[in-house]
Amino acid sequence: MYFSAAFVLAALPSLATAIPVAEPSGQAIPIARRNNLRRADGTVDVSKLSRKITHSVAKIQKGFAAYNANTGEVHPLASGIVASAKRATGSDALTDDEAQLWYGTVEIGTPPHKFTVDFDTGSSDLFVPASTCGKTCSGHNKWKVSASSTAKDLKKTFKLAYGDGSHVSGEQYKDTVSIAGLTAKGQTLGAAKVYSAGFETDEFPPDGLMGMGFKSISDYNADPLFQTLVKQGKVSDASFGFKFSDHGSELYLGGVNHKHYSGDFAYVPVTKEGYWQTDFQGISVNGKSVVGHAAAIIDTGTTQIVGDPKSVAAIHKHIPGAKSAPKYGDGIYTVPCDFNTHTSIKFGGRTFSINPKTVPVGQVSSGSKTCISGFAADKTLNGEFWIVGDVFLQNVYTKFDVGHKRIGFAKLA
Repeated sequence: MYFSAAFVLAALPSLATAIPVAEPSGQAIPIARRNNLRRADGTVDVSKLSRKITHSVAKIQKGFAAYNANTGEVHPLASGIVASAKRATGSDALTDDEAQLWYGTVEIGTPPHKFTVDFDTGSSDLFVPASTCGKTCSGHNKWKVSASSTAKDLKKTFKLAYGDGSHVSGEQYKDTVSIAGLTAKGQTLGAAKVYSAGFETDEFPPDGLMGMGFKSISDYNADPLFQTLVKQGKVSDASFGFKFSDHGSELYLGGVNHKHYSGDFAYVPVTKEGYWQTDFQGISVNGKSVVGHAAAIIDTGTTQIVGDPKSVAAIHKHIPGAKSAPKYGDGIYTVPCDFNTHTSIKFGGRTFSINPKTVPVGQVSSGSKTCISGFAADKTLNGEFWIVGDVFLQNVYTKFDVGHKRIGFAKLA
């Protein structure tokens, strides 16, 4: 299912005249949104949804391993995943991580070659298919590295392997990468020679993925594209903003779009640089606090709000008509489709309401009055952190501030 939306990538004019900064020309480019969780009749494919939760947690776990390899330290949230828990495996599970996609276009090489990429704040690496990728890359644009005069082979391989069995692997390069007129030189990226089956075009529409986290969780141990743009002076404001909705969705590079939010931002610090990791002060249902203080990873690559089984059960206990639905998968709950319960999350001392319309993910069957809940549990989480995805993010305007290492949430205009 596709949703058309304006997708803006831009940069603000230079604020300082003493230091020369290349002034980019921001431009609006289209983004396609595809929700592979929905069937043709609009109902939810619950098996995909269940596997998606597993993959979202596996993606975070993979980042913990990269953090340890890059820094020599154990990530402080790594203990939040139960080490002894066994995960389901499957060659196509990565598809489920991309069940709700926000993607646009980048250009790679000299001369430039266009690729569509998914924008993911829950990872940090950029990759696209190589010209040598097999049939699972069929239908995708492929990068012929030898055709680029600026490509440099780093003589390093990469393999992005997740705990659920999905993977992508290939060779690392440096090359020129442009996005909406902003050009980074010598950007590290991957030319994928192998895609797992879930990357086939009918399941994964974009060609590749662009991580927007921090260097410390990069499998390449290299700066993500936006940080490279910042270091090379291509943006005058080291932040980017997201608005998610069915209409008028945007990614704004080099600041925020003031048209899409009102009032001031509630800022929260990035508590550990790697993920866009912070803390919330609690989750409430009908004004009653049911979950206390916890760490939160803000992830545009996750659809639901994912927590530990005990806490997620407590949330649904206070929602009229909510039921545990293990027949659809571990950690899945159902709620009435006419959901009207008030839920909220508190960040930076400010309470942000979640629109009741955004909590039901979709009907369990055509014509049903029962929907899948936007709050879900994963049995490997023990309550130390949550993964906060689009069910919350589409209710706020979010500023990811690289320069000040903070996240800002504001009310949508």
